[in-house]
Parts: sequence; structure tokens; C-alpha cells
Amino acid sequence: MLDIVLGQSASRRCDGQSRRDILRAGGLGALSLPMLLRMEAATAADNPGARAPARAGRGPRAKSVILVFLGGGLSHHDSFDLKSEAPEEIRGKYKPISSVIPGLRVGEKLPRMASLMDKITLVRSGSHNNDHHETATNWVLSGRFGTPFGDYPAIGAVVSHESGFTGTLPPYVAVPRNPSFTWELGKSAFLGGRYESFKAGDPNASDYKVQDVSPAEPLPPRKIQRQETLLKAVDSLATRVRGNDQVATYDEFHQRAAAMILSTEARKAFDMGAESGKLRDRYGRNSAGQSMLMARRLVEAGVRFVTVNYAGWDHHGKIFESLDKKLPEFDQAVSALVADMHDRGTSRDTMVVVMGEFGRTPKINKDAGRDHWGQAGSLLFFGAGVKQGFVLGKTDRQGAYAVHRPVAPADVAYTILDSLGIDPRKQLMSPDGRPIEILDQGELVRDILA
Repeated sequence: MLDIVLGQSASRRCDGQSRRDILRAGGLGALSLPMLLRMEAATAADNPGARAPARAGRGPRAKSVILVFLGGGLSHHDSFDLKSEAPEEIRGKYKPISSVIPGLRVGEKLPRMASLMDKITLVRSGSHNNDHHETATNWVLSGRFGTPFGDYPAIGAVVSHESGFTGTLPPYVAVPRNPSFTWELGKSAFLGGRYESFKAGDPNASDYKVQDVSPAEPLPPRKIQRQETLLKAVDSLATRVRGNDQVATYDEFHQRAAAMILSTEARKAFDMGAESGKLRDRYGRNSAGQSMLMARRLVEAGVRFVTVNYAGWDHHGKIFESLDKKLPEFDQAVSALVADMHDRGTSRDTMVVVMGEFGRTPKINKDAGRDHWGQAGSLLFFGAGVKQGFVLGKTDRQGAYAVHRPVAPADVAYTILDSLGIDPRKQLMSPDGRPIEILDQGELVRDILA
């Protein structure tokens, strides 16, 4: 089946040409990468100045960013902001342990992280006022408040828009995929599909292969003939559609896709087998650990922004049964990422941010869980000029509210973009020609920068 969509539902540029995907060919094989490449290369035409440095006077602190997103919301009470003097229904069951920083204590389930806090900035005052998964997630991933459906592009999509496609690897990758509760979150919104993340899949899978990067399996003659027929149909259409670069240049981007399949650079970046078994064990033989190792490999290969989607933190019931398993996994994976990047020197020009969409309620509920709580949460920053062994902000005695140096989602987004050399106040053009600031609020969190 071949579907060609050239309807009015496609968003338009100010010159009237479509800015959305306009082609879908069922049975044609993996088209996602050619479409991605086609979209990325259109950056220059749509935004001629996108690759120029946005900030005058100083260069970027970071070349790349790894965002570890804790979908569901990490309980700060049970990890990095324990309230051991609070009543039992607030403090929970975990005891605080000393870290390598005198006076700084973390939860007993995080011994590896405790030994590495001298390399990290801990922010204990993440704060906003929304407790709805989708709304809060889009807010923290974009820095702008909107509807649950994602009115504004995620930070990674903005980075993709501003940096463009400069090699065989996409600038924005999600491992295994974008965050999702009831639908996919943290997308490119009005910027269009060309700036969406490339979904890398789960690198912990036993038969792990990245779509479009591994050579295709041999096909029987009948399927080959069918593909050729469909390709001819697309080519025939392209010759009849004038002025539409997304169709007319289909062959060029199909060649780019083939180049990526054959690219030593791309295949090396996604080849988890190139890492020693010992190192893979160090990260943890699970989706979280292997995703973080993949993220480190990708930024070293030149990817500008990697989102590691580390979900499973929404513990409304039996939270301690879940955290007894979840926190040691977190401790192993994140500590391995920090130590490995430090040892390899990757942290010199890569910023790592670890956060969820909110924290959890101070009081343990009737189901022995903690509910959504946007008023307070803990975040981690590491690398690319971030202070080492530093704690910013604090919450009240019950861990309910940030009472010193609250850090809002816009502040986090501002700091990430500024560190990459992207002006957070730059205006981007909507499909109908309206200028929209990347961020309409927020400021640089200077306190965490060395």
C-alpha cells in the first residue's frame, strides 16, 4: 500500500510549502531514517542562520548533553533529600548514609553515588506547581508550560534545529525512545518532524539492532520486485511534484540513509559489542545501565543531545518494595556513567542532567506509596563546567517545599541551552509565521557553574 499525503492538514512555511512529512510508503522497508535525513537537511533552507553561534561574547561550555529522564518522578525523600528527623509517615524506611562530601548524606540504597558526590552538583530545590504526568513532563523537557499534548519543542528538538545534521549521525537521539505515559512526550512540536529524536531502541536486548543502521536482511525475489514497484511509483510522483523539496529530493536522502548503513562511524557508535563485558557489567545488564552506556558512546561519536528514558518511578503503592529494586539499579547505572565519563575525559565537554518530571509527596499514602508532587524534587548535574561536590537549594523539614534557591523547569532548560551556546531567548518561527521564543521565562543557574 502506498499513501501520499499532500493535503491541507500539513503545516506550511511562510512560502506555502509543506513542512511536514508528506510521504508514507507501506511495505517499502524502513523509511524512518531517510525521512529523518531529509528533514534534517532541510534545516539550511528553512533556517539559514541556524548554525551560527547564538551567544555573542563567549563560546559554549558543552558540546553535548545527556539527559537521564526519570519518568514517573524520583522520590527525593528516599534518595537525595532524606528527612530523618521527620515523622515516620514522612521519613520512610531508608536511613541516610555519609557521602564523600563531609556533611552530605544520601539514602542507604545509593552507596555508589555516595562515593561520587564530589564530582556532581546536587540540586535539592527543583520546583514547579504541576502534578500531572504529561503536562509536567512536557514542561520540564521543553522549559515552557503548555498543554499535556506538547505545545513547545523539547530541548533536544531545539538543539537539533539549531545544530542541524552535520554528519552521518543524527543530532538528537532517544534511548530507547521518547518518554511515554499515554502518548509520546517531549517531541518537536511546531518545529516539525525533521527535528524529532532518532529512537535507538533498547541496547540491552539480546538481538539488539538499530533500525536503518544494520544492513537489511536478504529479501525473497517477490518482495524485492514489490519494493522496486513502490519505489518507481514514488519516483514517478516526484517528477510530477515541482517545488516540493521533500519529495523531489527523495533519492538524495535515500542515498544518505544507505550511507549511514554503511558508515563506519554510525555502526561503531551503535555497536554495543565493542565494549568489554566487564564494562557492560559495571553499568548493569539491564535497560537502564546499557542505555546510559549507549548514551556515552553516542556523545563521544558526535551526537549533540541524548535523552535516556529511564522510566518506572511512579510508585503510588508499595513504594519501598519497588525502590528496594529500583534504587540499586539507579545507583549502579548512574554511578557507572559518572565514573566512566570522568575517567575517559568525556565529562569535559558533555553535561549530564538527571531529573524526573516532579518529586513525590512527603506523606506516605494509605497504599504505602507516594503520589505526584511538583513542589519539590532533586536533580543532578555533572560535567562541562558544572561544580563538583556542590549542593544547591534546600527543602523544608518535611521535604514539601523548596525554601532556598528554587530551580524551575525554565531555569534547567535555560542552563542546558546556554551551555550548548544556544540563545534561550532566540525566536523561532511557527508554521504560520509567528515568532516564538525558545523560552519565555527562566535564567541561567549560575550557582552550579564553576
